[in-house]
Amino acid sequence: MEAANDNFFERVYIVVRKIPYGKVTSYGAIAKVLGAARSARMVGWAMNAAHNLEDVPAHRVVNRKGLLTGKHHFDGTNLMQQLLESEGVIVVDNQIMNFEAVFWEPEIAV
Repeated sequence: MEAANDNFFERVYIVVRKIPYGKVTSYGAIAKVLGAARSARMVGWAMNAAHNLEDVPAHRVVNRKGLLTGKHHFDGTNLMQQLLESEGVIVVDNQIMNFEAVFWEPEIAV
């Protein structure tokens, strides 16, 4: 089972690495493109496990409503928000403003 999780996590990271600068996507959108539509929580676990991977922009993954639900997994109280704002994404009260405009829909299954 662990090897299967590692493989799934790596597939998640491949998608997350493709999220363009200044854009965000959701746990569910990543799960869907990987053919595991009901596995948004597993994508969240992968993001939690990615905090040591500097080449995985985990700050660009939010929940389906644009909330920074993963912010507690970043060092510092507002690091996730600061990283997003440094890319031009506006965040107010842990909510991405103009969510539809900055949302990136993954297209290619990995």
